Amino acid sequence: MDKKIIFLVASYILGSSDLFAQVTSFDIDSTKFKKEVALELDSIFFKDQEYRKQYIQLARNGADKNELAIASNNIRIADSLNLITVTKILDHDGWMGPQDIGMFASQGLFLVIQHANLATQEKYLPIVEEAEKNGKTFSSNLAILKDRIAVRKGQEQPYGSQGFTDKKTKKNFIYPIMDINNLDKRRAAMGLPPMVEYVPGWNIEKYNTDLPKIKEAIKIMKQ
Repeated sequence: MDKKIIFLVASYILGSSDLFAQVTSFDIDSTKFKKEVALELDSIFFKDQEYRKQYIQLARNGADKNELAIASNNIRIADSLNLITVTKILDHDGWMGPQDIGMFASQGLFLVIQHANLATQEKYLPIVEEAEKNGKTFSSNLAILKDRIAVRKGQEQPYGSQGFTDKKTKKNFIYPIMDINNLDKRRAAMGLPPMVEYVPGWNIEKYNTDLPKIKEAIKIMKQ
């Protein structure tokens, strides 16, 4: 049986010469996988997603604070255990792409780093950058990680992937974005869809109008 599969996602490529071709596809042959590592990271991927799905479902169903606190704690515990395993793997084997261990397993590596603390994210950012350069992770993964790091450091994010809910007004906002007029060009270069497809009702003028409120909400959130 032919075990070779090709995984593809939609890409957005602009003609501008200053944009590079982003990683959006992989040629995957499952007969070449590092089986033991692939199985371990497959499990980590699904654990990472399982507890987050449980939390979201509870929140949507109007669960009380105690239930949400338990669910949130389950996420923290799973993240801590997953991080121990993933950092050992990365420090020993380096980054492995879908070509090496399969799509879920490779995404498991990314998700654990994406959900780690800032120091860990900064430590492994060069490895993710190299993986993207070598076609071993999605360009969108790198973009999202860079946004997460920027937001945590109080900087403007380059790709607009990170948002938050104002606890007071319950409104959803996107964290401050650098060079807003060229946002969609940067997103396209990293395989991300236009902002209007990512955020329903997105409008640059409205964003600029809301920016003082966004910054004030962030300031209150950090107090």
